[in-house]
Amino acid sequence: MTVNYSEDSIRTLDWKEHIRKRPGMYIGKLGDGTSSDDGIYVLLKEAMDNSIDEYMMGFGKTIDIEITGQRVKVRDYGRGIPLGKVLDVVSKMNTGAKYDSKVFKKSVGLNGVGIKAVNALSANFKIEAYREGEKKAIEFAHGEIVLDEENQPTTEKNGTMVLFKPDSQLFGDFHYIEEYIETMVRNYVYLNSGLTINLNGKKFFSDNGLRDLLEENISSDGLYPIIHLKGYDIEVALTHGNGYGEEYYSFVNGQFTSQGGTHLIAFREALVKTIREFYHKDFDPSDIRTSVVAAISIKVEEPVFESQTKTKLGSKNISPDGISVTNFIRDFLKKELDNYLHRNSETADILHRKILDSEKERKAISDIKKIAKQRAKKSNLHNKKLRDCRFHFNTAEELKRETMIFITEGDSASGSITKSRDVNTQAVFSLKGKPLNTYGLTKKVVYENEEFHLLQAALDIEEGIENLRYNKVIVATDADVDGMHIRLLLMTFFLQFFPDLIKNGHLYILQTPLFRVRNKKETIYCYSETEREEAMKKLGQNPEITRFKGLGEISPDEFKHFIGKDIRLDPVRLRRDDAVNDLLEFYMGKNTPERQDFIVENLKVEVINEG
Repeated sequence: MTVNYSEDSIRTLDWKEHIRKRPGMYIGKLGDGTSSDDGIYVLLKEAMDNSIDEYMMGFGKTIDIEITGQRVKVRDYGRGIPLGKVLDVVSKMNTGAKYDSKVFKKSVGLNGVGIKAVNALSANFKIEAYREGEKKAIEFAHGEIVLDEENQPTTEKNGTMVLFKPDSQLFGDFHYIEEYIETMVRNYVYLNSGLTINLNGKKFFSDNGLRDLLEENISSDGLYPIIHLKGYDIEVALTHGNGYGEEYYSFVNGQFTSQGGTHLIAFREALVKTIREFYHKDFDPSDIRTSVVAAISIKVEEPVFESQTKTKLGSKNISPDGISVTNFIRDFLKKELDNYLHRNSETADILHRKILDSEKERKAISDIKKIAKQRAKKSNLHNKKLRDCRFHFNTAEELKRETMIFITEGDSASGSITKSRDVNTQAVFSLKGKPLNTYGLTKKVVYENEEFHLLQAALDIEEGIENLRYNKVIVATDADVDGMHIRLLLMTFFLQFFPDLIKNGHLYILQTPLFRVRNKKETIYCYSETEREEAMKKLGQNPEITRFKGLGEISPDEFKHFIGKDIRLDPVRLRRDDAVNDLLEFYMGKNTPERQDFIVENLKVEVINEG
């Protein structure tokens, strides 16, 4: 068949058509709200960013946010959009004050797209601007204007109100998770000391900036008091913990850059250089950075991000004609961190001992690592246990979010998933029996234990999660007691040695159906007793009911339904108030009598409730 390519084949999309047709270009993935980077949170962030920029320029100390079901309202008390330009700002691409660096010198949004994306991707969108006793209100539906009021007098304080409901045609049956929004709001107040954000009546405020951020987020006490350094256009807070890995919170112009960028690379390098020079010793970078918890915030004129969602900084310079980001951060740390360590000898001594302990452990396991790698290579175990996919996390940017690896128990379960999976994006790693309880063990167990060494190699996280090969690491075990136990053992392993894998939202639990209810015309898969009862009612008299006892009992043809576009995943999340060490010690430690009493007491409560 020959396709006619002529002038009629060329069409120009207007602003809203392009955004709705290619939403990924503007907000990343769509999603239903179960992941913190789903599009509905990006829309909220875009609406908030304009209010944050007003505060950064010195206008409006309070922002009010109300979220009712699927509807979002953001009200700031800044200067208010100039009334004659409200329509242009929300519906004309590449329109905004942020192109004028005198007005918004170091703002979050610079491309004039953000609020237009909110408008275009919302079923209903309303904006009101209040300025010097006058109000301008405009309403849209699916990006189409439905109401454009004349300016009216008002008693409202200066500022802007945005009200929107994301379009369910695009986002499906979505819902907001309060925890994700609170994290976003907390980051905003940490980065803007003096700003108050009211979220559904709950007040968020920070006096101490990034120091407050670390105190709120570290899961255990730091080895030494948080080092808090502030300079012109830069703020840093850091300490070390007792765990493994590196944990960073990086920001540019108040924007959380979850994927880091040039500023985070520069900070990690500058930290190593400064500490080496302070102690006059050429420490290995990993010994310096192991268990570091740090936050860095810088301000950049006209920042360049690597995507519209602004999660990774690409700018090499602080300003178009300024010094490089690398030199700016290096010079700041060289002066301020070096001075701090000279003035605080106790902290300097604790940090020195921590580095030496890390060095000692690293050298102690170096021989074990070599033996483990040789053993795995010789027996070809890596290839036997891993069925890889064609795309990896560190390939093209647009494929990153799609890659996943299923960690399964036994050959039958891994066989079913392997036959059902999308070979481009889904990998499978097969465990042999129950893994070791790693709580309280040192990292050498990762290399001494064959299963964990090969799992670490499969994920490529030996040097940290920057090289993580899959966006989602999915624990896929049977929905029984043994399967739950394996889940706990795997989560303990990741919490113990790779906590940033969880903190960065990469670990998930696969939900698989407990029942299949069917008749001659229809089959319904049920994930709970309630769903089973509803399916039985729907299908009428005497439907066939199958109880799946394990993943290996589900045929490959059926498995396609559960790991395809309708896959159900429970994210493993660490809440702000989770005391990880206490949790692990209680549930995975050697306090068997206490744990037994806890189980017995809770069983009694369950029996009483059932009765």
